[in-house]
Amino acid sequence: MKLYQELAADLTSLIRQGTLQAGERIPSVRELCRERGVSPATAMRAYDVLEANGLVESRQRSGYFVSNRWQQAPNEPRASRPSSRSTQVDVSDLVFDILEASRDRDVVPLGSAFPSPTLFPWAKLARHLGSSARNVDPWSTVESLPPGSPELRRQIARRYLQFGSRVPADEIVITSGALEALNLCLQTVTRPGDTIAIEAPAFYACLQAIEMWGLRAVEIPTHPREGIDLGALDQAITKHNVRACWFMTTFQNPLGASLPEEKKRDLVELLAEREIPLIEDDVYAELHFGKQRPKPAKAFDRKGLVLNCGSFSKSLAPGYRLGWTAAGKFASAVQRRKVTTSLATSVPIQNGIAQMLRNEGYDRHLDKLRQALQSQQGAALASIKKHFPPGFRVATPEGGYFLWIELPQQIDALEVHRRAIEAHISIAPGPMFSARRQFRHCVRLNYGHPWTAQVEDAVAELGRIIRTLA
Repeated sequence: MKLYQELAADLTSLIRQGTLQAGERIPSVRELCRERGVSPATAMRAYDVLEANGLVESRQRSGYFVSNRWQQAPNEPRASRPSSRSTQVDVSDLVFDILEASRDRDVVPLGSAFPSPTLFPWAKLARHLGSSARNVDPWSTVESLPPGSPELRRQIARRYLQFGSRVPADEIVITSGALEALNLCLQTVTRPGDTIAIEAPAFYACLQAIEMWGLRAVEIPTHPREGIDLGALDQAITKHNVRACWFMTTFQNPLGASLPEEKKRDLVELLAEREIPLIEDDVYAELHFGKQRPKPAKAFDRKGLVLNCGSFSKSLAPGYRLGWTAAGKFASAVQRRKVTTSLATSVPIQNGIAQMLRNEGYDRHLDKLRQALQSQQGAALASIKKHFPPGFRVATPEGGYFLWIELPQQIDALEVHRRAIEAHISIAPGPMFSARRQFRHCVRLNYGHPWTAQVEDAVAELGRIIRTLA
């Protein structure tokens, strides 16, 4: 992360924590240079980021002040309170119907699960991919069979080490995207009829996998900032003989919640006592806005029970379908299952991504991507505050590209979705994230696309739809 981004992240934290309050003057450029030992250009760029995110405003001849609009920020959504009973899952038809309605390129993609393809270094990726295809060693087609390219696994292991996780390369299995990794892990540690613990709300592909594999789900209460309730999880494990957990511990989709580091440690210890595997969906962790990438739960695993799953689809190469799992003591079993399902992942793609990681182009790209997403989050929050009627709640995650919005109870998110599609706008309604089709008054919006006039108009139209339904 560049110096001005670190500075902006520090000041953002001070504002969000209330140390710097609305209407309060913040240090001048000269004061900031003196206190932090930075150049005027660095200080100005940091303030430009804060201003773009709606956190500060400049006043002629007076300096910079915390924006009064920040004081008027809406409350965050309430923690979920799902039923403590386990249930079969039946959401696939609903999910497919919603996704099909959102597929049209002319639709404003506020309901999309992906960031804008314009944010990724396609030309650089093409050069690495072309080079790896031209110079492919014929024997690599054999060496890159599961568990995958030795060089790519080594580069991924190095990245784990950067954020405090000691993961040996021989524990990593390369897959065709994170979703394959997650499904392989789920099938490895469960059998049809087992009960697994999931978040509420949960990523809809998690629900579909549970449904397809004939499992039962017990939904765990989840806070929009700090993630799952460990006390409720402990009770669910005892009550339902939970055989595995599937949690997204950092920038959870759809809430944006992240478990604090100590809570991740406690989660791993709780599950280790019962010998329960944790499938950790970690695909958004590289999209953090703070100084450092949050540690995964995998960093605290001492028994090999955490199957951490990652991907380059959200951070570097959407469409390349390259993911992996660091599957702990289950690595060999996952590898065998990979061989019997899809056999192998594209060799040129594995080698091309390994080249980019080796040449350090990945981190430079990530700096730009994170800055763009943080700026777009600020624009999205400002737009929602401007156009939505009173009474809504919205979470403000520290990374990723989703906002979870709780609307007044009388608003039906499925009806909002239907009317939005008629206006060529997609949203993700709350029921698609629930085993019991709950969260009927909630929606997930994607701010991973540049905030254009078209997107601003779409949010204004959503506001009109919600007002009508209210």
